[in-house]
Amino acid sequence: MARLPRRAPGLPPGQPIAGRILQAVPRLRIVLGADHRLGPGKFDLIEAIGETGSISAAGRRLGMSYRRAWLLVDQVNRMFRQPVVLAAAGGTHGGGAQLTPFGQSLLAAYRRIEARTRAAIAEELGPFEAELAEPETDPPEA
Repeated sequence: MARLPRRAPGLPPGQPIAGRILQAVPRLRIVLGADHRLGPGKFDLIEAIGETGSISAAGRRLGMSYRRAWLLVDQVNRMFRQPVVLAAAGGTHGGGAQLTPFGQSLLAAYRRIEARTRAAIAEELGPFEAELAEPETDPPEA
């Protein structure tokens, strides 16, 4: 059985593109170099940090521990000469995190790549949509 993503970023499946209904959901992983990999998990986290202003809240939203979220943010920040996320330590005044302008631009670029990919999928595979077989259901247990 195919595993579906927690949430489709950007345009959800079933939204019309160029007059067609798109069912395919691309999950893009971009390799910029040997140790520089960016994919949907990191970008979903970056987006959630921008929306919540918190690494821990973003991690909770995506079902990951604070430690896992922090390690992913650290990886992304180390990939570039400029930081993607700025974090302030917690304490009595609370902490927080925010995307830098560079981080906002990086996220926007990835989302544009996703949108272009969805459009290409609709254009190239749309003619085959009528030929899709019905999904198989599990046989009843005996």
